[in-house]
Amino acid sequence: MTAGRRAVLAAMTGGLLAGCAGAKNGGAASSSGPAGTGSGAAIPPTSSAVPSATASATRPPVTRAAIVARYGRSVPHTWGFDAPGVVHSLPRTTRAIALTFDACGGPGGSGYDQALVDFLRARHIAATLFINSRWIDANPAEFHRLATDPLFEIANHGTRHRPLSVTGRSAYGIPGTRGAGEVYDEIAGNRAKLTRLLGAPPRFFRSGTAYCDDVAARIVTDLGERFVSFSVNGDGGATFTAEQVHTTVASAQAGSIVLCHMNHPEGGTARGIASAVPHLLARGHRFVRLSDALHRT
Repeated sequence: MTAGRRAVLAAMTGGLLAGCAGAKNGGAASSSGPAGTGSGAAIPPTSSAVPSATASATRPPVTRAAIVARYGRSVPHTWGFDAPGVVHSLPRTTRAIALTFDACGGPGGSGYDQALVDFLRARHIAATLFINSRWIDANPAEFHRLATDPLFEIANHGTRHRPLSVTGRSAYGIPGTRGAGEVYDEIAGNRAKLTRLLGAPPRFFRSGTAYCDDVAARIVTDLGERFVSFSVNGDGGATFTAEQVHTTVASAQAGSIVLCHMNHPEGGTARGIASAVPHLLARGHRFVRLSDALHRT
């Protein structure tokens, strides 16, 4: 791990807890089952959301029982942001940067940063939105508008916003999933909801706090998604001032995956992004959704 990477990870301490666990904006009722909750007709997917010919249409669904049988006795060897197979950056053959925004829901906050989204739309800035099941329940109309906007790609931020662990490990005081079955529930609950609402399954997953172990990361892959972490902690879990967000995001390099939040409008994220993006554009960078840069494997 490089010194720069260590610095980025060190900046996370306390950040994601404040951005994804603090009860600042209230929360919706919890979605507790693997099937998820919520209502509404399927939203026609944009081109980026349409699965490839070899995706879920031809792949039989992986059941909870199968995951428990496969991983129920597996012992993890890693814990944190760097499990094998976790994606931290884009291919560096272009000057692309991926802006990603978490909407955590529940105790993590179910607010909606309208100013941030308005800026992205006004400047035609593409982004990937990692949305938790409970945030959808609290913001159904906003979710529908985001899901039908071709600028944005919707990704899976879990059912109950848990760190992804097969041993119940916690991160920032948030209890992790306990066992392979709960890992399955955390992924598959919101996956089912998003599939129903979007008309196609999400391609990318990020756990609550972005923590996972190596066994849980393999379960994400088995369920047909890619675990995406970050290389730039853009807003310190929605705790940074606008000036801090600007400084951090404006320093992003080609291939960066920037993690920020869209569920804390009271924070400095919107103003910081609005001032950092023009600097990055002036340096020749462009902004992409994850699916524009990460091809299926």
